[in-house]
Amino acid sequence: MFKIKVERIVKKPINEVFEAISDHASYGSFKAVGTAKLVTEGDEERNGVGALRTIQTGPVKFWERITAFERPTHMQYKIEKAKPVKMKHDKGVIDLKDLGDGTTQVTWVSEGRIAVPIIGRVLDRKMQKQGTVGFNSILKAIESR
Repeated sequence: MFKIKVERIVKKPINEVFEAISDHASYGSFKAVGTAKLVTEGDEERNGVGALRTIQTGPVKFWERITAFERPTHMQYKIEKAKPVKMKHDKGVIDLKDLGDGTTQVTWVSEGRIAVPIIGRVLDRKMQKQGTVGFNSILKAIESR
C-alpha cells in the first residue's frame, strides 16, 4: 500500500492556490506532470464534482474523478483507472487553510495500492516516493508563479 502525505506552507493566498490545484487543464505546465486533460467537466463547476481528468506522468496515465469540491478549502478525487499498471485508489484529499498572512497551508494525501501480483509492494514504494516528490514539485511551482 502507498501512503503519500505532503504538508507545505505555500506563500500565496488561498484562492490562488486552490485555483491552481483545481485547474486540471493547467497541470501540464507543472514539471512533475507530462500532460493533463479535462475529459469531462464537473456538474456545477468546470473543475468541480464529477469532473474527469487524465494526467500522464512518465509512462503512467491516471484517470481522476473529482468527488468533492469546496472552494477554496477542500477537494477530493479518486483515481478510477491507471495504465499500464492497475491501481486501487482509496483516498485522494487536498485541504487548504488560510494562515491569514497571504500564505496557505496545504495538506495533500493520496492512498492506495498497485494491484500487480508479486511486484505490487515494490511499485507501491516507488509510487509513494515519486508521488511525494511530484506533489511537492507542484506546490513549489504554484508558489513560484
